[in-house]
Amino acid sequence: MTEQEMKARMKRSRELIDWSREEYQSDQTLKKPQPPLVKAPMTENTMELPKNFGDLPMDKSFLRILHDRRSNRVFTGGSMDLLTLSFLLWAQQGIRGIRGNNYATLRTVPSAGSRHPFECYPLILNVEGLEPGLYHYLPMEHRLEFLKSADIKDEAFADRVVQSVSRQKWVLKSSVIFYYSIVPYRGEWRYAFNAPRVMMIDAGHVTENLYLACSALDLGTCAIAAMDSPAASEMFGLDGKEEYIFYCAPVGTVSEENEAAEQAFYAFLKEK
Repeated sequence: MTEQEMKARMKRSRELIDWSREEYQSDQTLKKPQPPLVKAPMTENTMELPKNFGDLPMDKSFLRILHDRRSNRVFTGGSMDLLTLSFLLWAQQGIRGIRGNNYATLRTVPSAGSRHPFECYPLILNVEGLEPGLYHYLPMEHRLEFLKSADIKDEAFADRVVQSVSRQKWVLKSSVIFYYSIVPYRGEWRYAFNAPRVMMIDAGHVTENLYLACSALDLGTCAIAAMDSPAASEMFGLDGKEEYIFYCAPVGTVSEENEAAEQAFYAFLKEK
């Protein structure tokens, strides 16, 4: 890509995230049918998730949770229990109620116009009681949908996972990788061509809740935007147009003993 082409793409990107004040009528204004609030189950193989979150070992003050929040890329490879996984899913996408006549979901995270244009697809690597593989979170029922078996011990599959996160091999020692898809029309129905701006803002709300939940449980996470979206979308059987993976966050167990390795990721800052 030439420098001129790079600048042209950067200009288009700036225009994309700028709020346009042009007059327009969205599909909502035109009273076109509202898209579904959530994606329907893809299979009949679903399981109920526990919600006894009070049993989790969370005794930090909110001040301490904020203070400890950080990105981690070095995991111990330890397992996660099902209740912890359930809490992390609920913290980032959980539904607390419905507004109006199925007009919008009220969730644990904010979203412009309560559109919540995301779906969450956990890749289970090491969670007690769950078969390693590809899953889909069903927030309306707080259930987990099993899609397909997959194990990173299979070198070919491990390479697909690494490819999906732009060759960042450290993700393979996490317990779970949360892949986030976007369903663009959920936002476009209300915001038309302004939708990309607010939907990208909403993505930050989701992962920040995940970060805080991990901080409360002394787990590590690091949201990843440098992704191979087509590779990730194909892995979960998404069409890549009306729904596609655009973001992910591995979560795993961490240890103070790995602090030196963690800091090694920032060694470039010490170079002259």
